[in-house]
Order: sequence, then C-alpha cells, then structure tokens
Amino acid sequence: MVIKKKLVNTREEKEAISFWDEYYKSLQNTEIVDSTESEEEKEQRIKALEADPEKWFKYYFEKYCTAEPMPFHKNSTKRVLENPEYYEVRPWSRELSKSGRTMMELLYLHCTGKKKFTLMISANKDAAVRLLKPYKLAFEKNPRIINDYGSQVNYGNWAEDEFVTRSGSMFIAIGAGQAPRGARNEEFRPDSVVMDDFDTDEDCRNPDMIDKKWEWFEQAVYGTRSISNPLLVIFNGNIIADYCCIKKAMEIADSYEIVNIRDENGKSTWPTKNTEEMIDRVLSKISKASQQKEYFNNPIILGKVFKKIYFGKVQPLNKYKYLIAYTDPSYKKNGDFKAMFIIGKYKEQYHVLFARCRKTTVAEMISWQFEAIRFVNDRSALYLFIEYPWIDTDLKREIKKANKKYNRMLNLKADERDKPDKFYRIESNLEPLNRDGNLIFADYLEGTEDMKEVQFQFLALSPKSRAHDDAPDAVEGGVWIINNKPVVKKEPPKTYNLKIKKQRY
Repeated sequence: MVIKKKLVNTREEKEAISFWDEYYKSLQNTEIVDSTESEEEKEQRIKALEADPEKWFKYYFEKYCTAEPMPFHKNSTKRVLENPEYYEVRPWSRELSKSGRTMMELLYLHCTGKKKFTLMISANKDAAVRLLKPYKLAFEKNPRIINDYGSQVNYGNWAEDEFVTRSGSMFIAIGAGQAPRGARNEEFRPDSVVMDDFDTDEDCRNPDMIDKKWEWFEQAVYGTRSISNPLLVIFNGNIIADYCCIKKAMEIADSYEIVNIRDENGKSTWPTKNTEEMIDRVLSKISKASQQKEYFNNPIILGKVFKKIYFGKVQPLNKYKYLIAYTDPSYKKNGDFKAMFIIGKYKEQYHVLFARCRKTTVAEMISWQFEAIRFVNDRSALYLFIEYPWIDTDLKREIKKANKKYNRMLNLKADERDKPDKFYRIESNLEPLNRDGNLIFADYLEGTEDMKEVQFQFLALSPKSRAHDDAPDAVEGGVWIINNKPVVKKEPPKTYNLKIKKQRY
C-alpha cells in the first residue's frame, strides 16, 4: 500500500492536527523516558500501569490529562474496558472529553492486545480521518508508548485513513454511507467500532435521512462483526435533535448516561476542568437555543407554538378594573425558574405589565410580591395569587420574615384549581390570544434580563421540549384567574310604587 498524502482543508482538521502536533513537540522537548531503567524494572512498571487504566492514561498522556476525571468518566471507562462485548453510548456535552477519553481507552486496548481492529466512523470521511489522527500520531510520536511497546510505524500500511501497526492492530476511518463490508485484518473482523459525531444538523432535519443512516450502521457497519468474536461499540455525540441516531443508539445500548456541562443543581459537571466562570463566559456568547443544544443535550426548535412575542403600549394602571399578580414558585430544589407576572385585561387584550423570571431563592420570590404592590401603588385593585400547593414550611417562614421587614401583611391566595396537562393548557389558553395579537407585553419590558428568559421560554415551548416553561405557565395562570374571577353580582335596582294623592282644588 502506498502512503497517501491528504490535504488539510477544514478549520476543524487544522485545529486538531495543530493541537496534536504541538502536544507531541512538547513531549519530545521533555525528559519523560527513563533511559537508565532496566528491562525488569520496565516490565514491572508496565504491568502495574496496565493494571490501573487511569494511571495508564496519565502516564502515557501526561500533558493531555490536565484535569482530574469525574466519576462519570471513570465509570464509563470501567464498563468499556471490562466488557469485550459491550455497547456504550456517551451523550455528553461538548468539553467533557468524549473523543479524548475514547482515544485513550482504544489505545490501551490495542497496546495490551485486547483489541485488534477498530473502525472509526463519523458523519463523513474527512471527519473520520480527523478523529483517527491522534491515534496515528500516538504510535508515531509518543515517546513513552514507543519506549514501552516498541515502534509501531509500519511503512507501506500507514495512510491517514487506514493503517496497521507492527504489532498487528488495524485502524480504518470511514464516513457515513461508505462500504466497510467484508473488512478484515487477516483473520480478524472488526472487534471495536467508534461512532463519533455521526449526526449532523442537516441530516436531522430529515427523518428519512436518519433512518437511512441508521440502516447503514446496522447493516454495513455492525454487520461486519463476527458473531463469535466480542465487539465493543462506543457511540459519542450530543443529542442535537428530537430524532437522531444517538437517541436510537441509546434505545439499544447496554449503558448510557446523559451528562451536561452543568448538573441539575446548575453546577459544572467537571469543575476541575470547566469552572463556573469559564462556562458563564462561553454561554454568554451564544443564544439560549444553542446553549441547550450543544451543552445540555436539549435540542430546541423555536417558534413551534408561539411564533413571536408581541410588545406594545399598555394603559395607565388606573384604566384596569383590577390586576392579577400570579406566581409560579418552582418547588424543585435548584431546578426550574420562579416566575411572577402582573396581568391586566383591557377590552379584548391581556397586558403583561410586570415580569420576573429567575432561578432564585424563595425569599427573593416573596420580595417580588412587595415589588408588585409598590409598582401598582393603589392605582388599581391588585390580587396576589400563587400556584397551589403553596403552604410549605420554607414559604411560610419567608412570608413571616417579609411581613416583618416590610411592615405589612402579605395576602397571597392559592390557585387551587385541578390543572390539566401543562403544555396543552398553555397552548389552548394562550396561543390563540398571542396569535390574534391579544397577549401584549409592555414595551418597557423588552430587552430586560427577565424578559429575555420569558421570551425564550415562550418560543421554545413544544410538546416534546425539555426547555423550562415556568414563564408561560405563570402567564397562563394569571390569564385564567382573570377569565374565571367571580364577578360581584349587583342587586337589581329597587322600584318603589308611590301612591300619588289627588289634590282637590
């Protein structure tokens, strides 16, 4: 086989190759191999390292392993390395080292002779070659691997997209739709398959394309295996659409764990690498939809139910017969947003005059009620409602503190209705109003941080969306209260029969 030259065209390929080239240059400029070590000492050291994969990773990729791995890393690696026949799916966020950890695992398995033939598969051939590049460079330039396992460069079988090491390990890069049928490394069929970034945005817009790619994977890729020889499948990627290949892989996997850039408590899932300040910086530069898709495995298509939010002029507060301040308190610990809105009805329109929507404390949420009172300032009747069930210990304690602080009693009334399904309730009650331009947010709210979150939650609403929906839920609650508030019945006017005496003249 002739050594192939390949032009580097894409930005991703250039960045990947530049990273690994610089990485190995830095290794070569460092004394990391003990030339005085005896063969017996070397053999004992290698044996000890192979007995502890995490130490093996750190020794052979010392400058790459810059942050202590988390339990989800270690647990996944344990499953992969201890089960020759296994199907592991990693729907992990960007920046959680899906590809890097997989590389170290596969190199460990090949260097220790546990695997012989790996297929590296991605959305296209160029992407697959880029992902295979660090494997090839490790055999070519990693001083510690060369020192302990020998030179592996096998000239004549050493191309960018396909190579065989001197110890007999084979690696092939394949793009979606290519033909790996019949792939063999002497008597071996593939015993390991890495699927990395197999889904693309374009493909996920067409369910038929996803079905086609999945059929290709099942038949042309998975079908290359030997039934009698164990196969390891590692499927890496983000969940970038409601219908995508990685979700299909999760359905049949032996194991998977969804790991986002932040956990359910809003904290970094890999704090030794990704600090809160770093995450904040990165997320601040992209849209909420992109944040959810790339870093939280939560693909969102905006505008499925609410196409847009309408802002406009509203009436002076004294023009509204009464106003409803409705609060959605978010009972999940550190979970959903707390939301509160003041809503008034003017003719056929519902006007949102005041908005709060934040992940915050119960104490701050209670302070919003007093903000609402000051905002209205007796210019209209104001009724304070909160979603039921609301009488819990924390809330009662915070109300008591707030009453003392503001020197007045807070009269919160519970919305005790038996609510139907949240999505359909919001859609049926608010979408027609919004579509007809009868749900108006005050123009002075536009651009505020609270309103940005409110707007995103409205636009992200859909039956399958996992985006927060506390804002539309609270607005729906306020509108419902307005529509169902008992009307005080006025007594009919009394009539009096007056007997008029005739006067005689």
